[in-house]
Amino acid sequence: MEYAPFPSWPDVAPRLIAVAAGREAADMVIRGGIWINVHSREALPDHSIAIAAGRVAYVGPDATHCIGPDTQIIEADGRYMIPGLCDAHMHIESGMLTPAEFARAVIPHGTTSMFTDPHEIANVLGLDGVRMMHDEALMQPVNIFAQMPSCAPSAPGLETTGYEITAEDVAEAMTWPGIIGLGEMMNFPGVIHADPKMLAEIAATQRAGKTVGGHYASPDLGPDFAAYVAGGPADDHEGTCEADAIARVRQGMRSMMRLGSAWYDVESQITAVTEKGLDPRNFILCTDDCHSGTLVNEGHMNRVVRHAIACGCDPLIALQMATINTATHFGLEREIGSITPGRRADVILSSDLTDLPIEMVIARGQVVAENGAIKVDCPHYDWPDRARNTVHLGHALTAADFEITAPEGANRVRANVIGVVENQAPTQALKVELPIIGGLVEGEGDVCQIALVERHRATGGVTNAFVSGFGYQGRMAMASTVAHDSHHMIVVGTDRDQMALAANRLAEVGGGITIFRDGEELALVELPIAGLMSDSPASDVAAKAQKMVEAMQACGCQLNNAYMQHSLLALVVIPELRISDLGLVDVRTFEKIDLLEPLA
Repeated sequence: MEYAPFPSWPDVAPRLIAVAAGREAADMVIRGGIWINVHSREALPDHSIAIAAGRVAYVGPDATHCIGPDTQIIEADGRYMIPGLCDAHMHIESGMLTPAEFARAVIPHGTTSMFTDPHEIANVLGLDGVRMMHDEALMQPVNIFAQMPSCAPSAPGLETTGYEITAEDVAEAMTWPGIIGLGEMMNFPGVIHADPKMLAEIAATQRAGKTVGGHYASPDLGPDFAAYVAGGPADDHEGTCEADAIARVRQGMRSMMRLGSAWYDVESQITAVTEKGLDPRNFILCTDDCHSGTLVNEGHMNRVVRHAIACGCDPLIALQMATINTATHFGLEREIGSITPGRRADVILSSDLTDLPIEMVIARGQVVAENGAIKVDCPHYDWPDRARNTVHLGHALTAADFEITAPEGANRVRANVIGVVENQAPTQALKVELPIIGGLVEGEGDVCQIALVERHRATGGVTNAFVSGFGYQGRMAMASTVAHDSHHMIVVGTDRDQMALAANRLAEVGGGITIFRDGEELALVELPIAGLMSDSPASDVAAKAQKMVEAMQACGCQLNNAYMQHSLLALVVIPELRISDLGLVDVRTFEKIDLLEPLA
């Protein structure tokens, strides 16, 4: 299906003017509501909105002059009329859904604009995959803007991706209609050290007049941070404390505070506004990563706004952070982010400004959802076979592929172990003494094995290491082809036979997530598109994902949103310790390190 470009303001300006002046009738009038004006930060009662050609033509106390015999009238009945919510930074693939199904899931929650970085699929399918995501996004009835991924691989020399993104790819993408800027610049050491490739990507973006996304995953706020900001990134979502938020806005960045399925970084940073009194227009709310279960059961940006309010933020300020602040940051203040003349008519009706029930959603002048039910179609892209056949192991795996051979003559050994931190992206670099049984190093207590299985080029490569924090018990294994950012296959388990079963199962189904215990498959989430996404409805994917969560719990894991922790264990740009197809990586120094160390 071809997408129909949304008419630009010049295309419809004569009609908007005529409707506002009363010379022509509006297509729709929303009558008698409380107008949330995010420009002036006011709640203005007894106002009406006139909409024509998918845009706002008039807002005022009386829109009678805009009403004709064919005008659709919607009675607000004193409810709040709120701009459609914007997610400033997110990855559709993290929902395990295609853009169409992601849109279908979030529209009833009031999200009408998304700024998505498809760097997950870029790692698997390169520029071709980005184009597929971009094209399906443009087919949707809401605004999905894409940022061209910047870092595939995220850390050159420390991982191998299915494809590499080049500066030439970035320059080409900047000419596409739905590209709004450059995706998060995760290779912050590359920027700090003026890597020519990274600077070429940033330059191509800035020459196109578009926004460079940031990703500074370091606690160092000294000269390195200043060097990163000088390199061009305009925002950052990796802050985890108040000092991070303050440092970013003081240096001219927008501080993006995220509440995803596993990232809870709003409460610890929003005090920069609520207690320190910094200008809230430089703060933005986002989700970063939300899986399908969160979307179906808890919400999307409405969940983030409610959380910000619960953390003490004024509701009008929280709404600014999820609407006009985002639009302004991306240079779209004249298009989205507010209910004012000329803007796209993206409106939420809600009876409460604190709990924020989403009772009606209007996008581009069309009722798209009401009381949780979607009212429009979300068209699907015709995903080709090359996007559905991406798991290539080279050979069927056996328990022997997951063996970690001990140094000759040793009884115990010290291992560098990845330590999972609940509700946060960073891990800990642990050193743990482990036993040797039959010449092999074995996990003990809470320490189990982790493996990174190469799946892009059928090399048959397996990197083995250890991880702590999941609490797994018994003979089990969990495997996933969602393995940020290189998206090989991560297998975590307490038993090597179960690890082989899980890995081979994902090769059989073309990607996804599976959990085995004692030879039995407890849960399976099929993700056939790039091994990352399903084109099934979000409710179906969420139901399978819930079984996956329950299976993890049955195997002893009690962490909140543990699957998100699992999927990030190969993300070699976030400290402290990660695994890649090239080995164990200390992200504090961006160097590979040995898994085992001799005991003194």
